[in-house]
Amino acid sequence: MLRVDHAGELGARRIYAGQLAVLGRHPVAGPLLREMAAQEAVHLAAFDDLLPRRRVRPTVLTPVWSVAGYALGVGTALLGVRGAMACTVAVETVIAGHYNDQVRTLLGEGYEAEAPLRATLRQFRDEEMEHKETGLANEAEQAFAYRGLSKVIEGGCRAAIFLSERV
Repeated sequence: MLRVDHAGELGARRIYAGQLAVLGRHPVAGPLLREMAAQEAVHLAAFDDLLPRRRVRPTVLTPVWSVAGYALGVGTALLGVRGAMACTVAVETVIAGHYNDQVRTLLGEGYEAEAPLRATLRQFRDEEMEHKETGLANEAEQAFAYRGLSKVIEGGCRAAIFLSERV
């Protein structure tokens, strides 16, 4: 669980880094992207702390997710602000759902001692949903080929989760 979350937050940081490389000076998108990237930095730092304390190794795919995230960020930002926001909506849709699944698991029998982790995951889920809402409020759905782009990004996120759970 923690390995996948770490990989996801690393990927999110790299996506925002790529988007900021293209749109960082945009008067509206730049501040929004920096704000969301700052929240992702807090999420990643939490998992950077939890992994060694829980004796969990990061996925061996970390370098792949780093490059892929940055490329996705640059690519969607090159489509403009709406493209970047469409990426945010797609990614956060999958990630928030993933956090919800984890919270449900930790509500189960035998996980009573995991209340602090459950609270962290809920907080991060809520912040990811705020990012999704920011994307929608900034015309993500008006991006070029929004539906297809969203499906490809969501599928990529699901594949990354599947692979990170295993390696």
